[in-house]
Amino acid sequence: MLSIDETQVLWQPLANQLVVPRDDASYQYLVDWLDRLIDEVGENEHHPLASLMEIIGLLIEHYETHQVPELQD
Repeated sequence: MLSIDETQVLWQPLANQLVVPRDDASYQYLVDWLDRLIDEVGENEHHPLASLMEIIGLLIEHYETHQVPELQD
């Protein structure tokens, strides 16, 4: 397991990029990033960026669940 100091050093380059979306702009930023990752990773579960793709997908899903109104029939 990484120490807190090691984690902080590694996290800093991503801290402003990997965000919990709280508005449409940050949501769209993550959607665009995910699209680029999908192009690179595809369905390769062993790709070094596969777990990042999954995390971004979960952040997007959370935003959509809580912020995007469901369509009415």
